[in-house]
Amino acid sequence: MSRFSAFVKKEFRHILRDRRTLMILFGMPVVQVLLFGFVLTNEIKNAAVAILDPSKDVSSISLTNQLLSSGYFRLERNLSSTEELEPAFRSGKIKMAVVFPPDFAQQLAHEGKAQLQLIGDASDPNAATTLINYANAIVLDWQAAQNRSAAVPPLRIEAQTRMLYNPEQKAVFNFVPGVMTLILMLISAMMTSITLAREKEMGTMEVLLVSPLRPIQIILGKTAPYLVLSFVNALIVVLLGMFVFGMPLRGSVLLLAGECFLYMFVSLSLGIFISTRANTQIAALFMSGLGLMMPTMLLSGFIFPRESMPMALQVIGNIVPATWFNPIIKGIMIKGVGLETLWLNTLVLGFMALFFIAISMRNFKDRLA
Repeated sequence: MSRFSAFVKKEFRHILRDRRTLMILFGMPVVQVLLFGFVLTNEIKNAAVAILDPSKDVSSISLTNQLLSSGYFRLERNLSSTEELEPAFRSGKIKMAVVFPPDFAQQLAHEGKAQLQLIGDASDPNAATTLINYANAIVLDWQAAQNRSAAVPPLRIEAQTRMLYNPEQKAVFNFVPGVMTLILMLISAMMTSITLAREKEMGTMEVLLVSPLRPIQIILGKTAPYLVLSFVNALIVVLLGMFVFGMPLRGSVLLLAGECFLYMFVSLSLGIFISTRANTQIAALFMSGLGLMMPTMLLSGFIFPRESMPMALQVIGNIVPATWFNPIIKGIMIKGVGLETLWLNTLVLGFMALFFIAISMRNFKDRLA
C-alpha cells in the first residue's frame, strides 16, 4: 500500500511540474466554456449598415433612429445615391442597406402607405436573413407606434427585401469558403507541427541536423509536401462547390490561387513555430488543435457572426489568420472583387507569414540540447 501511495504521489508531482499538462487539464475546459458561452448565439448586434435617405424628412429620420437605437445596427455609412450601394457591399464594410424613397413622409401622409427597401449581403445567408428579420420587426413596431398616435387612417409600410450575391440564400455560399479555411489550416499547420515534432520525439532530428542540409532546407523539405497537398485540397473544395453545389467564381482565378498560397504559407509558418515549442507529437497536436482550430472555427466569423461577440473576443479574433482569409475567399468567389478591395487583408496575411517564419527560424535549434 505504501508503494502505491508513493507511486500516486510521484504521478501528482509529475503532473504539477508539467505546465503543458496543467494547461490542457485546466485551461482547455475554461477556454471552451468561455468561447462557447459567448460565441454560441444566433443573435447579431452592432451590424454595420448603410442608410440611403434622399428625403430626410421627419418620418424617415424617426424610423432611422429607431433602427439604430435597437442595438442590432450601427451606422457605418450615409449614402447619397444608389450608385454607392454596390461598392459599399463589395468592400465588405456593410451587412445591410436601408433605402428610403425621395418622398417617404409624403407617401405616408397622402396615400397612407410607403415603400422601403432592405438590401442584405447574402454571401453570408444566415446573417443576412437575421438582419432583414430584425429590420422588418423594427419597421412594424415603428408603424404600430405611428398608428397609435395618429388621428388619421392606419399607415402601412411595405418593405421590399433584396438579397445581393446570393438571392436563393444558399448556405453553401458560406460553407465552402469556411471549409476551405479549415482544411488549409488543418493540413498546413497541424500536420506540419506534428511531423517536425515526430522527428524530435523519435530522435531522427539529430541525423538531419548533422547532415549537410541547412536548417531552412530541413524545414522547407518537411513542409513542401503539405503545401502541395493543401493546394490540391483547396482545388477539390472549390471544384466541389462550383459543380456540385452551384458555388460561383466571379473573381480572378489567379488571384484566388495566390491568396490561397499566401494563407497556406501563414499556416505552415504557424505549424513550424508550434513544432519549435513542442517536443512530442501529442503536445504539437494539442497546441495546434487548441491554439488554431478552435479560434478558426469560432472567432473568424465562419460559423458565428463576429458582430455578436464581445469586443474582447473580436479583438482576439483579429490575430486569427482565418479572420482575414474568409473575406478574401468570399470577396473573390461570391462578389468578384479584386486586390484593390482586398489589399488590407492580403497585407495583414503577408505580415503574419513573415512574423511567424522569423520567430520560427529564431527558435529552431541547429543542434540538440
